[in-house]
Amino acid sequence: MKNQRISSLFLLFSGFLFFFSGCTGSRPSIETDDQVISELNTFISQWHESAAVSDHAAYIGAMDIDGIYIGTDATEYWTTNAFSTWSKPYFEKKKGWNLKKVNRHIYLSETGEFAWFDELLETGMGLCRGSGVLQKKDGQWLIFQYVLSPTVPNDLTNQVKTLKSGADSLLIRDLRSESDQ
Repeated sequence: MKNQRISSLFLLFSGFLFFFSGCTGSRPSIETDDQVISELNTFISQWHESAAVSDHAAYIGAMDIDGIYIGTDATEYWTTNAFSTWSKPYFEKKKGWNLKKVNRHIYLSETGEFAWFDELLETGMGLCRGSGVLQKKDGQWLIFQYVLSPTVPNDLTNQVKTLKSGADSLLIRDLRSESDQ
């Protein structure tokens, strides 16, 4: 009788542990972080390759329908749909862009549903920094936000600031005027 009660308590305790371990919000360990990071590294590189070979469907298809692409110009803030419309003529003329990874860092959320990354890229504009957020939806990783920015060496910042000050002043005035409406 005592052994049966101990067995029952053990099963009950094991059941609680199993139940509560599923409620912690931690990621199931089906894949290791290294496996997921490798998968994401390949995914991001393939996304860039799609642009290099002007594969519009693959490029836009890697982005979530509610995604955002922020380009190098201060006016370049697009939803996935708007970015698709803007970029399609370039891809049709086989004038996609070639962004080659120099280095990349990928980070995973505890739940395994989100990842974010930053990367340095060799581009036609010189060295650029990209950063993005991905989400796994229905078993597929999608880009929710991507930001591409040219890098500016600190010792050249004043020269760059001087070069763009006129355009920046006009854009700031227009943007402030829009936000006041």
